[in-house]
Amino acid sequence: MIRTLTHLAVLVFTILVWGCSGGSGERADSIKLKQYYIKGEQLYIAHCSNCHQKDGQGLGRVYPPIANSDFVRANPDTIICIIRSGLDGEVTVNGTMYNMAMPPIPTLTDLEIAQITTYILNSWDYRKGLVDVKSTSARLERCR
Repeated sequence: MIRTLTHLAVLVFTILVWGCSGGSGERADSIKLKQYYIKGEQLYIAHCSNCHQKDGQGLGRVYPPIANSDFVRANPDTIICIIRSGLDGEVTVNGTMYNMAMPPIPTLTDLEIAQITTYILNSWDYRKGLVDVKSTSARLERCR
């Protein structure tokens, strides 16, 4: 049922964007952004929201916020590596130091990481646009 609703939501967004966009290249990019964003939100909820919370606000002084985060704004490409490889050690976000390890999620595909990153970087006042799988794969190669 949820999968059917998701496919229906993607179809509705696709139709709306297709009818309201400019040139065909712009339409394709906009449609792809919507598709990545919708799937990325689902993946974020499944893999990230337990610690970072659905609203991206983190969990007190234990898990840092990713919403309106100076760390995310300064390191958008690093988010890709952190999702795949995790993060150990201290990190300062919005002036607060956090030292809870983030476990890696090596089971996610490059596409799924691109979708999560697209969702994060286009939510909570970020407007970074599409993080496509090709650039994500290239970035993942550099962070190994």
